[in-house]
Amino acid sequence: MKFILRMLVSAAALFGVAYLTGGALLQVDSFWPAAVIAAVVLAVVNALIKPIVHVLSFPVTVLSLGLFSLVISALMLYIVAAVVPGVETTGFWQTVVASVIISIVSSVGGKLVDQDSDRD
Repeated sequence: MKFILRMLVSAAALFGVAYLTGGALLQVDSFWPAAVIAAVVLAVVNALIKPIVHVLSFPVTVLSLGLFSLVISALMLYIVAAVVPGVETTGFWQTVVASVIISIVSSVGGKLVDQDSDRD
């Protein structure tokens, strides 16, 4: 149940960034199915590909004092946009900002979901 709620929070974050910015940062056609599928694909990409990229880019990340991690997050969002129809990125810096916002909202929402389910 936690997984489904976390995916819905991520989908809401994706769709919210697209909707609230009017498509300036990210373009998502609809909440269902585009944002929901994008949230699932983003979770899979973050679980499988992101750790490998982090390990391979460790020297660059250290030299940039961790700022290269933002680029890696944007690249993961680019992968999602390439795979999921209905999701498009608008530019590199816009995608970096969108990935930061999605990460923050998903993290806070995930903590709230975990906290709420611990009470049950």
